[in-house]
Amino acid sequence: MIVTVTLNAALDRTVRVPNFQLGARHRADASLRLPGGKGVNVARALKSLGQPVIATGLAGGRAGTYIIEELTAEGILNDFVRISGESRTSTAVIDPTNNQQTEINEWGPSVDKAELDVLLDKIRYLSKGADVFVLAGSLPRDVPVDYYERLLRELRREKMITAVDASGPALRSALSAEPSVVSPNVREAEEIVGHEFGDEDDIAAAAEMIIQMGAASAIIHHEDGCVARIRPEGAKQHRTYRARLPRRTDVVSTVGSGDALLAGYLSALYGHQPPEAALSLAVACGAANTQRFGAGVFDPSDVESLMRRVEVVAD
Repeated sequence: MIVTVTLNAALDRTVRVPNFQLGARHRADASLRLPGGKGVNVARALKSLGQPVIATGLAGGRAGTYIIEELTAEGILNDFVRISGESRTSTAVIDPTNNQQTEINEWGPSVDKAELDVLLDKIRYLSKGADVFVLAGSLPRDVPVDYYERLLRELRREKMITAVDASGPALRSALSAEPSVVSPNVREAEEIVGHEFGDEDDIAAAAEMIIQMGAASAIIHHEDGCVARIRPEGAKQHRTYRARLPRRTDVVSTVGSGDALLAGYLSALYGHQPPEAALSLAVACGAANTQRFGAGVFDPSDVESLMRRVEVVAD
C-alpha cells in the first residue's frame, strides 16, 4: 500500500480563458473543479496506474467536505483528519492562445497542535499496513516548518520508503531526516542549493548536492523530463540519469505534471523496476498529465504511448 499525506489539501479550480489579460473581463470557455494538493494529485495518478493507494491529510469546512466526497466518488480511498479551519481553494488560469498559465494559491487554514497530533496518530496507524509514504505539498499556517522532518523520523522507525515533494525550508528540514526520494522542480532545487542552473550538468550537480544533504535519491524535473541521481538496487554508488521527451506542442495544462511524474516513479519503484524503467514511466506520466485539464489526470493509454518515446541515458 502507498499512502499519500496532504497537509494543505485544496479545492483546485482550472479555467481556460483565451486571450487572458489582467484588468479585463473574461468568460472562461472551459473549467474543471477537483480535489487537490500535491499528495491528493499523486494519489489520483497512482490510482490511474492501478496501484493500491490511500490519501490522508487535513481537510476542513465546506471545501474539506467537498474534497473528501469527491475523492470517494473518484474511487480513491481516503482517511482525512477533519479540522476546524476551511481548506483552501487554488485557481489556475490557462490561456490556450499562448500556453501561459497563471496560478493563484491560497495559504490554507490555520492548524492547531491537537489537530496535528490526531494526524500523527492516524499516520502511525496507516504505517502498519503501508510500504511507501508520500509527504507532499505546502504546510498550512501554524504548522512547524520541521513537521515533515518529524514525520519522516517516525516513518524511518518502520523502515518505510518515503518520498517528499516540498520546497523551501520545509524541504531543507526534511532532507536532514534522510527521505528515500525527493522530487523538486528546477526552481525549487535552485532555491535549495542556492544558485541558478544554466544547463543539465548544473541540474545533475544539484541532484548530487541534495543527496549529500540527506536524500537517498533526488529527481529534479524540468519541462522536457528530469535529471535524477539514484543508487540502483545492489549498487554501491549513485548514478546520474537523464530522462527526456522530445519537445511537444500538445500541452494543454502543466498543472500537476510534477505530481504525476512522482507518481509514475513511485509506481515503478513499488513494482521493483530498475531506475531506467522507473524514470521512463515517470516522464511519460508527467507528459500525459499535460495533455488534459486536472492535476494527476491522464489516460493510461497515453502513458503507454509516451513511454516508447522517452529517452533515458545513464552517465
